Order: sequence, then structure tokens, then C-alpha cells
Amino acid sequence: MSDTSGHPKSQRSKRAWQIILVALLVLVIAGVLVVRNIGRWLVVEDPLTHAGAIVVLSGGLPFRALEAARIYRDGMAPEVWLTRPWHSPAIDALGLDYKSEEYYSQELLVREGVPLAATRILGKEIVNTEEEDQTIFAQMRSSGISRVIIVTSPPHTRRVRTLWKKLAPEGYEAIVRAATLEPYDAQHWWRNTKDTNDVTREVLGLLNAWAGLPLRPMKH
Repeated sequence: MSDTSGHPKSQRSKRAWQIILVALLVLVIAGVLVVRNIGRWLVVEDPLTHAGAIVVLSGGLPFRALEAARIYRDGMAPEVWLTRPWHSPAIDALGLDYKSEEYYSQELLVREGVPLAATRILGKEIVNTEEEDQTIFAQMRSSGISRVIIVTSPPHTRRVRTLWKKLAPEGYEAIVRAATLEPYDAQHWWRNTKDTNDVTREVLGLLNAWAGLPLRPMKH
């Protein structure tokens, strides 16, 4: 006798396909929710408290410097430190009167009420956040302080915190703060190329950090 729709075997097969379809639907919905919320998930901030210095990470000009100046004016730290992004020797070879990012950030800080004597450009050029952390650690040791306020772009905050916890010597504390004026649509990050690039870079950077930093930067 041929199999019919009422046969137990056919019913089990139908139920199995229904379960598979429901599971796929759940996975699709979960994926959509993750994609929609990852922009907000990347943004983390620590409660603001007094520290030995405010550190402006490279990038995000002018917004990170503006945020650092506001925090300084609120009396949260006596100094503002600026990290130095690496630039290609090819720029120097062109003979251009190149002024680096930290130069403009320092000018902006002074214009926003931070005394020049209260600013410090950290000496070593950096190519990524890991190198920035190492440069900050060295300056903290030299200055005898154990807590800094780090200012960066909103989507970069989670990776900054993750790397600090991974790399910082015992007793070194970072208060991570986002540049509040920097444009970033955390709820609809996929709607413009800048936010999309930022989120993609941060997710890949976090994966690299969680994997133990196997990928290293390349200087051109």
C-alpha cells in the first residue's frame, strides 16, 4: 500500500520540516535584531570621575578634542594628553607643509579654554589602539598616575574598554567616554557609509582583540 498524507511517517516528515522552517525563521529574526542593535551595543561609557589626565585618542577631529576640553573645564583632570597618529614618509617626501592631527587638536583645546601648558603631545607615533594604550601606560608611569579619562568616538568605546582591560597593568584605570558631538546614528548605522564603515571596523577589531590580537597593523 502506498504512503498517504495520514501515514505516521509522512506526518513526522512534515513536522520535521515545520521545525526546520521555524528554526530558520527564528535565526533570521535573531540576526536582524543583532544587526539592528549592534550599533548601540558598541557604545559604552563609564561614570565620569576625577583622574590624572584626559587622553584624546587620535582620529575623530574635532569632536574628541571638543569633548576633552569640556571635561577639562568641568575640572575632572589637570592635563589633556594627545596621541600622535602615524603618517607615511611619502607625505614628507612630497615636501608639503604637513601639520599633523595632534597639532590641530592642541590648537582646538587651547581655543576651548585649556591652557597650552596643560596639554601634552605623547611622543611615540601610533598605528592602532593597542599601541596607543602602550604609549598611555608609559606616560602614566612617568607621571605617577593610575587613572585617566579616555575620549574617543562613540562606536570605538567598547573596543577601547576591551583592549584596556586586556592590556593594562594592574591598578591602571581608564574611564572611557564618547565624544558626544560626533555624528553617529547608533540606531540606524546601516543608512550611511561612515557609520557602516565604523561599525564594521569596530566589530572586526573586537574579534581580533578577543582572538588575542593575531592580526597586526601594516605601515605603508
